[in-house]
Amino acid sequence: MHPSRHATTHPDKPAYIMAGTGETVTYGELDRRADRGAHLLCSLGLARGDGIAIMMDNSARYLEILWAAERTGVYCTCLSSKLSVAEAEYIVRDGDCRVLIASTGVGNCAAALVARLDDVARLMCDGTISGYRSYEEARDAMPDAPFPDPMPGSIMLYSSGTTGKPKGVKHALPVEPFGTNVSPLVMLGKALYGFDADMIYLSPAPLYHAAPLRWSMAVHQIGGTVVVMEHFDPEQALACIERYRITHAQWVPTHFIRMLKLPAKTRARYDMSSLRAVWHAAAPCPIPVKQAMIDWWGPIVGEYYAGTEGNGFCAISAPEWLTHRGSVGRNLTALTKICGDDGEELPPRTEGTVYFAGGTAFEYHKDAAKTAEAANAHGWTTLGDVGWVDEEGYLYLTDRKSFMIISGGVNIYPAEIENLLVTHPDVADVAVIGAPHEEMGEEVVAIVQPRDPSQAGDALAADLMAFARANLSHVKTPRRIDFRDQLPRHDTGKLYKRLLLDEYRAKAVGVTA
Repeated sequence: MHPSRHATTHPDKPAYIMAGTGETVTYGELDRRADRGAHLLCSLGLARGDGIAIMMDNSARYLEILWAAERTGVYCTCLSSKLSVAEAEYIVRDGDCRVLIASTGVGNCAAALVARLDDVARLMCDGTISGYRSYEEARDAMPDAPFPDPMPGSIMLYSSGTTGKPKGVKHALPVEPFGTNVSPLVMLGKALYGFDADMIYLSPAPLYHAAPLRWSMAVHQIGGTVVVMEHFDPEQALACIERYRITHAQWVPTHFIRMLKLPAKTRARYDMSSLRAVWHAAAPCPIPVKQAMIDWWGPIVGEYYAGTEGNGFCAISAPEWLTHRGSVGRNLTALTKICGDDGEELPPRTEGTVYFAGGTAFEYHKDAAKTAEAANAHGWTTLGDVGWVDEEGYLYLTDRKSFMIISGGVNIYPAEIENLLVTHPDVADVAVIGAPHEEMGEEVVAIVQPRDPSQAGDALAADLMAFARANLSHVKTPRRIDFRDQLPRHDTGKLYKRLLLDEYRAKAVGVTA
């Protein structure tokens, strides 16, 4: 259950393929490069428990660097390729990262970091710029020999910062001997999605995010092949499934929406028959969207709810979902508890904060206060989401507590409104927020990205308002609809709603909320 073993038994088997270029890296090549990469990290003075940062687009070097770090006992922090210079500097500093490995795909940000991170060793893949050594040249100068005394490292990822300053999620380093520390996703993948060595897994999302990164590494532990898309494109994703005979894939609802909004003739052009299991996570999926994907691909569309924190894992199969529409499933690794504001458990079908009991322990790096805030008096931990469970233990999410709108004393969760409006044929994306209002405290505002930007205007706004009124209660119907060419959405599907909230609150200076 480790790529180094597959390098011995199947050295010529593709470990991963870059979808755009077709570059293929075999298990034998991956193992040799990971060993040399580990020698390189060791030569930079890194010891067990130290940290490195990776800030790259979906480069062919990404997975080999992860496996190099994995055998050196260090914490590996993967940064979004879309961060600002200040955001990237903050995470590198806060994460105590002694090495930064970037790619030319993030060259502008990387160049600006040189002066800010003058005490951090800096390497670059796919070319170089001033202030960075070539990762490939430095790696290839290392011994072509197994790395001595390998020690399992770990991943320390930062939250996306949708509701505040990013937080580093830290787990204890594995204590098992190197090569025996199997990812929990391997067991879950086998049980839920039929993982095996013959699987061909499509990764359409950025590798810096927890799910694509960890699922891809789990596939490597099982001995399958990962096909990495450099950038997501809905039609190209379908082409990849056909070309590489993809058997498994993990998505986010935004991917589904964009693929479903392709012309029917385009969708019918590609052969999806190789798919055995797909699943989605990261953001709520509107019920009509999920139903449409099951209608298209069959009852193979699973779903799970979890976080970088790893404190619980809820999952639901397509057949289960069809009898529990809207649920994200039952907990497989912990117990789901719904609690009121007093921290005490609520009865079934009562809405409250979602907690997990008995799950994996975690901490927020350098932030004892946030670590404490994530737990209640019972020691149960939360990701900050609101929902309810039915009598069978199936969890139904409502929204994030921090996004709740309070208008005229009524609590309104924007996810329900967003999930409706995004199904309108003229809507590409939508965010619903509570904007300051003198009389009501907050008013419901829908910020819409039209499929055709030229349609933005009063006519579309009136149509969307009527659509909302026909399907939602009066209090949930947006009082205002604004238009944007693009919403600030993370590549993983998460919306940077905090940025929109800050913008609308800044515009309302002088308004008493």
